[in-house]
Order: sequence, then structure tokens, then C-alpha cells
Amino acid sequence: MATFDSVTLKLWLEENADFLTGARIQKIQQPTRREFLFTLRNYGETKKFYINIEPQYCHVCFLNKENEEKRIIKNPKSPPMFCMLLRKYIENASVAKVIQPKYERILELYIESCNEFSEKICLCLAVELMGKHSNIVLYNCDTDVIIGCAHNVGVEKSREREMSGGLLYVYPPKQKDFWYAGKNSLSALEGCVNSNIDNYFADRIYQDKFNKLQAKYCQIVSVRLNRINDALSKILKQQMLAKKADEYRLYGDLIMANLHNNKDFEPVINVFDYENNKDISIELDETITLKENANSFYKRYNKLKISQKKLSELNISFNIEKEYLEQLLYFIKTAQSVSDLMDISSEVELERSAPKDKKSALMPLEIKSGSYTIYIGKNNKQNDFIVSKLARGNDLWFHTRDCAGAHVLLKADKKTDELIYKCAKLAKENSSGALSSKISVIYTYAKYLKKPPKANLGYVTFFHEKEIIID
Repeated sequence: MATFDSVTLKLWLEENADFLTGARIQKIQQPTRREFLFTLRNYGETKKFYINIEPQYCHVCFLNKENEEKRIIKNPKSPPMFCMLLRKYIENASVAKVIQPKYERILELYIESCNEFSEKICLCLAVELMGKHSNIVLYNCDTDVIIGCAHNVGVEKSREREMSGGLLYVYPPKQKDFWYAGKNSLSALEGCVNSNIDNYFADRIYQDKFNKLQAKYCQIVSVRLNRINDALSKILKQQMLAKKADEYRLYGDLIMANLHNNKDFEPVINVFDYENNKDISIELDETITLKENANSFYKRYNKLKISQKKLSELNISFNIEKEYLEQLLYFIKTAQSVSDLMDISSEVELERSAPKDKKSALMPLEIKSGSYTIYIGKNNKQNDFIVSKLARGNDLWFHTRDCAGAHVLLKADKKTDELIYKCAKLAKENSSGALSSKISVIYTYAKYLKKPPKANLGYVTFFHEKEIIID
């Protein structure tokens, strides 16, 4: 893990001090609690100055466009209080000078501004890049009184250095009396210091965001999948009990057939089971008559029959949901980018309304040749788009049997065996059975697909299908 130390900050400042000195602060944004973005303009050029005081990412740099997109900077609906305070005091003001106190990981931007009486005042924005103690402080240079901090530090957090509006700003206790460069210091990299910092932290922040989002989504869907599996397990147990329905019906029939040979109010009746050709004993409720016992068995029979029908309907419904969640979990685990995960965020967060995405976001992977086009869905939305919008009657649709994966659609005038095999292989490669030795892939014409009303995204029923085994 590379480190942003005092030497790195020193080299970065030497590289960028000329632009910073005299730059006008045009815009201030605070996307998150610990991220800040300043739009600065100087020498006819506009740059975005980025500050991150997250303990594991603390650094400053100027962003290039590609890395700005990687950091996924999104502003909240209403700006935080500290952002509003910065806008009030230093937006549209100019940076008079920039200083790094000797041996410190502190960047000081001295800013010429005006107070409410239009009098010129000098303010200092101190960016402290010190791991878990990182902070941004705005204070008055004449009085050293703090105007505001990115986050306040009370006595319960630090006995040595409290920080909040109204208190005097003091430097943190000195840690080193020399310029420090860690073992994996970013200062050791060759080339542009700013680019090295920007590239390293953009990649790291992006990868961490991707890993956290992927883990979060996996957990959400896995919890739902476990609940479905538990429900199916309970349904199976209930269905096993429901199998006794025919036994209760038989007991009722045998009692009614032997009313004249037996007495009422007996604990047991011995009869001949004509269906299974054997003698059996039926335990009875001795407090009621034989006929009432027969009616009791008929009631149990009818109750279990109704229950069996409802259980069967629930079993189908839960299995459809299970298949959908397994598909969703597969697409989460095989996602390659934050963008891929955001495409399925509405499904994970249970927002299953009609997708509002642009068509480009819904378009599946396209493999085009002169004589054919193949579409491969990367998630349930794209699978649904393939079936609902792209598929036409004589197009061929492919999917792995009993296995989560992509819908594959083949559009071709001439569908050769070689082309069909290629699509079946793509269906296997883009499924959870990609590493299995043999996988069954089903395919059929798009006209034989049907999407049931209110079905989950990507769910279809099919008929007239054919099967091909892919090694």
C-alpha cells in the first residue's frame, strides 16, 4: 500500500504551487463527509482540486477527467453545513499563497476574502493529511480563531488538541524533525507527482467501492435467497404431511363400509383394506360414533387436499423467485465494474419498477459479424431487454438448463449447426456452470417464449425447446 507522506506533499506542492498561487476559487463541493472538490481557475485554465481526508485515502491532487469518473463523485441533494460555511467565506476569493509547514503533512491555503462589512480579511484553509486525525480547518489568520472544521474534535477524542468553531487554532504536536518518506512512498514513483497520486488513489478508491458494493449486494441477495430456501424446506415438510390425505380418505371409506359389523364408541376398528388387499387396524376417537369418526377422517382429507393445492402453488412461486435470485446473485458475483453493479441496484434494493435507464445502459453485449448478430445479457435487465425488445419470432434463444446465467440471442438468416454450437457455448461460458465439465443448454425460437404477467425481470417460460450438451 503506497503512502502519502510529508515528502510526497512537498514534491506535489513544488509541482503545483505556481497554479495554486493567485487561483480563484470558483466552486466548492462536498460530495461526502470527507471528500471536497474545489474548482480553481488561474492562467486561463480551470482545474479541479480534490481533497480527501478519509483515514486510508488522505491526499490532495488535481483530478483528470477519467479519474474523476472513477471516484464516482456525486453531490448530495443539500450541501453539508461545513460546505455551506466554506462557500460563504471563501467562494470567489483568491488564494494569496500556499505553504507547507516544515516536515508536516499540512497544506495551508491563505485566502484573501471579504467579511460582511466588505473589509478585506485573510483566512487560512489548513488541510491536515494525518491518517485518522485528518481534517480541514478554516481559521482567521489575524486572530487564529477557528471559523469551522470538517469535523469537530472534542475533549473526549483528544485531550491535547480540541478543534471547533470559536477555539484557537494550534498546530498538532510534532511527530518528526525531518522530511519523512515511507517505505512505499508515492514520492518514489517517477513522472508527474500529481498524476501518480491521482492515478493511485483513484484506482484504490474505485476498487474499494466496487468490493464493498459487491459484498453488500451479495449479502442482501443471499439473505433473501436463504429465506426462500427455508420457506421451500418448510413447504416440503408440509407436502410430506399432505400425502396422508389419501390415507384419511381410505380410513373414512373403510369405516363407512363396515358400520354394520362394528360397534360405536370403540378405540380401534379392525377392517380389511380392499385397496391394498390386507387387514388393518384404525385408531378411533372412542367418545364419538363410527360415522362421526368417518366424517372426521373425511374432514382431514379435504383439509389436506386444499392445503396440498395451496402448497403446490406456493412451491411454484417460491421456486420461480429462487431461480430469479440465483440469477441475480450470479450477475453480482460476475460484475466487472461499479457500473455493472449500479445497473442491477434497483433489483437488489427491491425497486422493481420499469427501468428508467437509458437504452445504452440496457443494451446487452453485442457480437456482430456480416451474416449474424449475437446478444448476451450481463444482468436480468439486459436479459429482459433481449426477450422483450430485441427478440423476433425466428431468432434463436439460448439458456443453460437449471443454471443461472445470461440469455443469448442469435439473429441470423441461416442458422447453421456451427453457429448454434457457438451460441450454446457462449451461454455456458456466461453462466454459473462455466467451469463444469458438461452443461445442458436449451434453445428454442423466440416465438416460443412467453413472459408471464408481473414476472420477475428476465423470467420466461418456453416450449418446443431443443437441448445440446456442451463439454
